[in-house]
Formats: sequence, C-alpha cells, structure tokens
Amino acid sequence: MKKYFIIYDILIVILSLFIVLDTFVIPKEGVKVNSSNSSSLGDGEYSDTSYKDDNIEIEISTIRVNDTDVYFADIKLSSINYLKRAFANSTYGKNITQKTSEIASEVNAILAINGDYYGFRNNGFVLANGTIYRSTSNSNEALLIYNDGRFEVVNEDDTNLELINDLYQAFSFGPALIDNSKISVSKGEEVGQAMNSNPRTAIGIIDDLHYVFVVSDGRTSESVGLSLYELAEVMEDLGCEIAYNLDGGGSSTMVFNGEIINNPAGGRNNNSERSVSDIVYIGY
Repeated sequence: MKKYFIIYDILIVILSLFIVLDTFVIPKEGVKVNSSNSSSLGDGEYSDTSYKDDNIEIEISTIRVNDTDVYFADIKLSSINYLKRAFANSTYGKNITQKTSEIASEVNAILAINGDYYGFRNNGFVLANGTIYRSTSNSNEALLIYNDGRFEVVNEDDTNLELINDLYQAFSFGPALIDNSKISVSKGEEVGQAMNSNPRTAIGIIDDLHYVFVVSDGRTSESVGLSLYELAEVMEDLGCEIAYNLDGGGSSTMVFNGEIINNPAGGRNNNSERSVSDIVYIGY
C-alpha cells in the first residue's frame, strides 16, 4: 500500500510541475502578426526628451513623487493610428515574450511602454490594431480604445467585445485609475498580491488625440515605487479624463528613440528589463 502512495505522490508532483510549466514557461504559438515595420524610428525632429513631425508630438518629463522617479510622455497625434500595439516575436500566443526594448526595436517605435502582459493569462480581452484575438472575460476592468481615439473603461463580465463597433485596441489589466476626470481607486486598493509600493505603468487620455504614457521606478534604493492611489494622483495632476493601469512591477519600462529611459526592476538582480508579451507604442 505504501508503494502506491509513493507512486501517487510522484504523479501529483509531475502533474503540478507540468501545470506550472504550461502556465508560465511553455510557449504556445498562435497567430503570426504582421507588425508595422517602418524604415526608421521617425523622420521628425528629435531631442533627448522630445520628438515632433506632422503627425506626432512627444514631450518627455521626469518628476519626483513620494521618493520615486516618475517618467511621463505627453503625446499629441493627428490620428489614433499612430498609437499601436505589438506582440513579442510578432506572434499572438501564451508565454511568448521579449523585452520591451526588443519589441520596440523590431517595430521601429518612437516611444514604447510595456503593455498588459496578456500572455500570462488564459482569459481577458485582447484586441490589437483592430483585430480581436481573445474576447473571453477575466473579470477585469478593460480599457477600450476606439477608432476615433476616445477611451472607455468597461467591465469585461458585462461586455461582449464582438458586438462593439469601431474598436481599435483593448487591454485587460487595470484597474481604471481615473474615470470621468475623477480618481476611481481607493487608497488601499491593489492589483492581486502586489505590494503597496511598486514600479508602475499607465496610459491616459487628456483630450482628443492627446495622451500620456507614465512609468514609475520602484523597488530600488533610489525609488520606493508608487501605490495605485499615488499613481492615480499623478494621472489626475496630468489632467487625464480616463487613465488605466497596465502591467507593473518588473515589467515597467519606457523606451524612447531606442533607449530605455527609466530604471526597470525586472530580470536578474532587479536591475534589468523583464521580458513581456506585448507593448504599447507610438510609431508608423
């Protein structure tokens, strides 16, 4: 009888190991995506902290909030078509990852931040550049971006993505930080088991075709990190009508003109980029 218990225990261990590998490690390639791949990062005027051409204006600033460095990019576009999403290895699938800077380089992004790490989950809306890849709910607040450039926050459980017209992007992480120009998170609210002070990534809309990308450092001796409420206060101060929390922690990365401008806390020894499944970027 003891022998059978040992065999049972071994099978349980093997099954548990497979589940962990299947969830976090084993790539599952799905749909190959034709990513935008312009010949250059952009033919406009660059400085260390800005970019401008006929369609895109970007101004990047750094502020100090609660003992934390926060980087924000003020973005004005002539069309929402310049706010794009790209997948790691140009492929939609589970556990397919690359560093934010690598994905940004492949699509010649002018500016990029990490996305919602859709490949870490089996459910949750995934809509990229007008194409729906996944429409099952993860019971999150989702961010919808329409073809006219406006933002909307919806509850996935109450929303049928397939029935909504004129959608351009959809992200599933959250929560919403600002809705109707008001902070929509409480002071104690957090994402899952996340720490109260974390590196953070967020996207917001200020006005028509006027957006902001925000990334904060954290988990270092130089920067403590922000709570969700503190991040919401930053987005409120920037004048956002709607702001949405994207994947944070070790994923939080901002890349401008091919250079990482924040201090990512992912990877080994918490001093390098974490590989992610997707980015949000500005480019052609």
